Amino acid sequence: MTTDAPEERPGLDRLGRALMSSGALSSDWAPSYAAVPRSTVLPDLMWPFDMEAGRSVAVSRADDPTRWQEFADSDVPIVTQWDDGKHTGTAPGHVPTSSASMPSVVFRMLQDLDLRPGHRVLEIGTATTWNAVLMAHRTGPGCVTTVEVDRTVATAAMATVERLGIPLRVVHGDGLQGYPEAAPYDRVIATCGLRALPFAWVAQCRPGGVIVTPWGTDYSHADAVARLVVAPDGQSASGAFTGPVEFMKLRSQRFVPRAHSEYVTGSVTDGEESSTTITEAEFVGERFGPERFAIGLRVPQCSYVEANKDDGTRPVWFYGLSDTSWACVQFRDGKPGRVWQFGPRRLWDEAANAYRWWDAHGRPAPSRFGLTVTAEGQRVWLDDPAHSWPL
Repeated sequence: MTTDAPEERPGLDRLGRALMSSGALSSDWAPSYAAVPRSTVLPDLMWPFDMEAGRSVAVSRADDPTRWQEFADSDVPIVTQWDDGKHTGTAPGHVPTSSASMPSVVFRMLQDLDLRPGHRVLEIGTATTWNAVLMAHRTGPGCVTTVEVDRTVATAAMATVERLGIPLRVVHGDGLQGYPEAAPYDRVIATCGLRALPFAWVAQCRPGGVIVTPWGTDYSHADAVARLVVAPDGQSASGAFTGPVEFMKLRSQRFVPRAHSEYVTGSVTDGEESSTTITEAEFVGERFGPERFAIGLRVPQCSYVEANKDDGTRPVWFYGLSDTSWACVQFRDGKPGRVWQFGPRRLWDEAANAYRWWDAHGRPAPSRFGLTVTAEGQRVWLDDPAHSWPL
């Protein structure tokens, strides 16, 4: 295995120390981190997230190699494709569709995977190949199979693997089906978010094997990393979530929002009006707070949209996904919120009850929740798989 890493890498060393200090990079993964810098696999034109600007920015290695290297060696996500490859030019596109994740997220998920030398691994979502190459460095030759749905991205990944001389398999295909040709696997990892974990992954992972994947509901983008262990009989996989994340979704499971006008055909006042004493701060919480993840587990077939706050007022909308039920709560600073609901479901009532349930159970973080997957579907639970409910 060869890399293009320079001998002196102050930015890479600085990032490594920060990752070690935070606990994201464990000592057993440090050799792989040092041997396979993220810059080795990044494209010449990329769109890192500029924390100061609060947005993705275009950075070209040819035009500004110093800035390019600084972002490559920073703990920020980097978009490498927009709009499923239809995007042209250097300005950011509309929807990011392939990326290099934050190094801190990458190494926390690799720690969850508990990967050992000789383990056979299936990865869903090749992207730049960085995750796959790190795993190949850890497992040894011929142990890693990575599946990429986008033909252009997969072709570029194959070229990267050939350039670096890395003994791993890149497959262009739909990772939803796994890759039975190389099964059984000791480990399965996804680098894209899921709404439903396919049983094919369980069936292709040996008993006692581990599956690690971002997972969430249609309610919001607030996902968490699921770490599941395949049962001795191979008929299920179950485990707790390890922490919050936000990932691009598996392409076949992307959420496609319906137009607001399909729900609200007249005025919001057409809905049944009421009020709530739950405040915006309580219900909305912080961006990576546990509220939205937990509420999404209790309010199925519903999406949640926050509008911008204006003059102390923030509208929050709820849309049913199985019918045209909708609800709107207008949070107001220092006053009870106004609520309107319409349709067969009372979506605000469901959401408010879910919030109260979460509050009554001690405001659990994602790590107290878990997921169980069988051939019949998936169930979630709090603290104990014996007390689960379907989604």
